[in-house]
Amino acid sequence: MYKAVIRPVLFCFDPEKVHHFTFSLIRTISKIPGVKGVFRSLYRIENDKLEQELFGLKFKNPVGLAAGFDKDAKLYNELSNFGFGFIEIGTLTPKPQSGNPKKRLFRLKEDAAIINRMGFNNGGVEDAVERLKNPSAALRAMGVLIGGNIGKNKVTPNEKAVDDYKICFNALFDYVDYFVVNVSSPNTPNLRALQDKEPLTQLLKALQVLNFQKPKPKPILLKIAPDLTDEQLLDIIDIVTETKIDGVIATNTTISRDGLKSANQSESGGLSGKPLTKRSTEVIRFLAEQSKKAFPIIGVGGINSPKDALEKLDAGADLVQLYTGFIYEGPKLIKDINKALLKKAQ
Repeated sequence: MYKAVIRPVLFCFDPEKVHHFTFSLIRTISKIPGVKGVFRSLYRIENDKLEQELFGLKFKNPVGLAAGFDKDAKLYNELSNFGFGFIEIGTLTPKPQSGNPKKRLFRLKEDAAIINRMGFNNGGVEDAVERLKNPSAALRAMGVLIGGNIGKNKVTPNEKAVDDYKICFNALFDYVDYFVVNVSSPNTPNLRALQDKEPLTQLLKALQVLNFQKPKPKPILLKIAPDLTDEQLLDIIDIVTETKIDGVIATNTTISRDGLKSANQSESGGLSGKPLTKRSTEVIRFLAEQSKKAFPIIGVGGINSPKDALEKLDAGADLVQLYTGFIYEGPKLIKDINKALLKKAQ
């Protein structure tokens, strides 16, 4: 029904306006008695064979929602009913910011892709914290974990970026299950320079100092770009080993435009969706093989089918995340991936 009826209608309108409309619609519908239960019965699969234990956390299933969809933690309770095992909110910054000028979100229908140059638009970390303070009882009962993806404000120079990440880390600490350090978005000027070995090492070490001052430290993961060279990926392995963070998310959006068919492919920003499938899997495989699987990897990028998800898991990912595939394929994709995993486990 989603692909045949709902998606064609939604795709007639501006993607950013559709995003906000869809949020309002899901929130409103979910208030109707019994609707949340209907969503859960349609899309959620409960089976012990789907559970994964990583960095001290138990994931009810290995399919998560990537950061960027629910930036401000406005819909995570409702989205949990669609069968996700974990939901990542953000990217959040210390201060609210409007992001880049509109129009900044583009569908590439012929490529099953999206280009975005949103620019970390969000209401600020404290605003999100207010909504994270009271997760629903159903969310807790279902065991859906919440990740906090953190970044820096656009006006903050890179030499002071660590302060922004510390602010977000401290503000979110009591309300998320794990953290993701985002230094790989192409839509904040100079942000990707923080992926260089020295500044990234210092940033992660500073967060680990804060982390181990807490009574119970929480997992910290690093989200990396798909555009890194093999040499840079080897640096990432060294950095993870040296800083003792808990894992890597591979990958963020790409600045590459290779092989695209859509007319609006020249728009600036990060590309996500089907064109990223192969490269993100290559990065996962490289990290897993070169590190000898020394740390967990969450695979994201171009997952439009159960086959795509299984390929990432076979390449070395422990969990997977959806974003663009969720938009193009709908919530049934989550269930289909989990069903494929159960079939493989038999």
